[in-house]
Amino acid sequence: MQASRKPELVCPAGSLPALKAAVDHGADAVYLGLRTATNARNFAGLNFDEKGIREGIAYARARRREVLVAINTYAQAGRLAEWHNAIDTAAALGADAVIVADMALLAYARETHPGLRLHLSVQGSATNHEAVNLARDCFGIHRAVLPRVLTLQQVAEVIAHTEVQIEVFGFGSLCVMNEGRCWLSSYATGESPNTAGACSPARFVRWEERGSTLESRLAGILIDRYAPGQPAGYPTLCKGRFAVEGRTGYALEEPVSLNALALLPELMRIGVAAIKVEGRQRSPKYVAEVTRTLRAAIDAAWNAPERFAVQPAWTAALGRLAEGAQVTLGAYDRPWR
Repeated sequence: MQASRKPELVCPAGSLPALKAAVDHGADAVYLGLRTATNARNFAGLNFDEKGIREGIAYARARRREVLVAINTYAQAGRLAEWHNAIDTAAALGADAVIVADMALLAYARETHPGLRLHLSVQGSATNHEAVNLARDCFGIHRAVLPRVLTLQQVAEVIAHTEVQIEVFGFGSLCVMNEGRCWLSSYATGESPNTAGACSPARFVRWEERGSTLESRLAGILIDRYAPGQPAGYPTLCKGRFAVEGRTGYALEEPVSLNALALLPELMRIGVAAIKVEGRQRSPKYVAEVTRTLRAAIDAAWNAPERFAVQPAWTAALGRLAEGAQVTLGAYDRPWR
């Protein structure tokens, strides 16, 4: 049985051009963050000030699209006002919802802005319906974004036992940890993705040429070496190549991208409310191409689920944008279960 409503397509925006690209190419909603540590993609040169959010909301609303503001890091002791101010700003500017992980911030948002819609962030790591329903009962959340560690069967189990809308990821890079709860970057740099808002903060990244070889380092730690002409990825510890017991390779995780196109009819059948694209750190061109492709695929799966087939053009388009030029179904498909 198909869900009664087509899933929303929720796309990333690290800049105003990316927001416009998402809206213009078929996103139902766009998510963005402020230029502060309150946002888990807190990279220099990305994200929004108040003027940008105001302009982005006006652009989206004129086209009947929504803007969601991610305030999805954890408030730090002595600096709580920064995170409260982010929620106040999102509410004042007219955001359609805020995406929050920290329970204290969910409580603040509900008490201070009772009309503001709350989405539980993937950083909240709610992996079962009891956790989702607790957040509903305590904070009145409207939607929960599930971590990318669940099988399709487990996602269906959550949906079957809650009236909270469930959002899942359909495309983008994967994290070796449970949705950003990673201490590798903190170990190397002293800054955690869930506190400072960036994995491998740019100020710790160095590129060094040694002869014909390009080396990438994070806080002085050698992450990878690249031969001439070889694509070089952004240096993160989890996706670096290391020498272990005489062998050199990806010791923790290979750079791959989640691509759930083939699962769209099943995601709709079990009642997923929204399908999300990862990539606020990516370019407007990436956003445009992924949004255009996912829009076509979701519409096709909704209109004729029994005849749905992944089109070669979709696969080619997303394959060009995949991290490491590799794709996976991730935890959705666990053949050993």
